[in-house]
Amino acid sequence: QVQLVESGGGLVQSGGSLRLSCAASGRTFSSYTMAWFRQVPGKEREFVAGINPNGIFTSYTDSVKGRFTVSRDNAKNTVDLQMNSLKSEDTAAYYCAADEQKRIWIMRGPGEYEYWGQGTQVTVSS
Repeated sequence: QVQLVESGGGLVQSGGSLRLSCAASGRTFSSYTMAWFRQVPGKEREFVAGINPNGIFTSYTDSVKGRFTVSRDNAKNTVDLQMNSLKSEDTAAYYCAADEQKRIWIMRGPGEYEYWGQGTQVTVSS
């Protein structure tokens, strides 16, 4: 069983930055694929960024490439999402997700992750 706790959300102006953090309490964190998703009320949960167990490979949705960076520290059981040049379109509830690695690529579907944090709200004002 894995427990995820997110932090770092808040209100920022367009063009600003935020850093989200996710702390995991699993015994085998280094074996999990980790990802960040976001969701706006009335819309499907959207993949934002993911990172493989050893941190070598990352994946991003097109709309955040060049602006967001996902990283992990397996010694501390943490995953971060650095968000720069924020836009109003980035406003959403952001969720940290984890799952045992079952594929050789980073999973992008919400249904492919077993463990979730409760979410942290990011609001970008224009």
